[in-house]
Amino acid sequence: MIDIEQFRKQKDEYLRTAHESPIPHGKRVDFAGLTYFPPSPDLAFTVEPRDADGTEVTVQTSDGQQRIYRRAKVATIEVAGEQADVTLYDTGAHGYFVPFRDATSGKESYGAGRYLDVHPNEDGTVTLDFNYAYNPYCAYDEAFSCPLPPIENWLEVRIAAGETYER
Repeated sequence: MIDIEQFRKQKDEYLRTAHESPIPHGKRVDFAGLTYFPPSPDLAFTVEPRDADGTEVTVQTSDGQQRIYRRAKVATIEVAGEQADVTLYDTGAHGYFVPFRDATSGKESYGAGRYLDVHPNEDGTVTLDFNYAYNPYCAYDEAFSCPLPPIENWLEVRIAAGETYER
C-alpha cells in the first residue's frame, strides 16, 4: 500500500480532475481537497478474521434501492480498550467491502457512514487500516446511489481516521 499522504494527494487530484469524479463539475474549480483525520497507526489492525455465516444481507442505499451482499468474514478490533466486531462483505469483486458507522458519524465524519476496502493478506489475515476509510460518493453528490452500513457495522467506538466531512 502506498504512503497515506501520497494516497491522499492522489485522491484529491483524482477528485479535482477526473471525469468520473463525484465532485459536481461546477464545484471542482474551488475544490481544495478533502479533509482527513491525522494518520493514526493505532487505527490500523492486522487480524485473523473468522468466517462469517455466509448469509446474504439486504443493504439499503441512499436512494431507496437495495443491494445484496454476502457476509464473508468477521474481524474483531480493539479501539481505546473497547472491542468491536466488524463484518466484511463479499460483493463479488476481489477483496472485501466494509461499510461502517462509528461514534464520529454525523459529527466529524459523514453521517451515513464510511467505507473501507480490505484485501486478504497472503497468510490469511486482513489489514483493516481505517486511515484509508472514505466517504461514499453520495456524500459529494446525491445523484449517486450508495450502500448504507448495515446495523451490524454500526460501531460504538470512535474511528478517528480516514476522511472527515465538511459541508
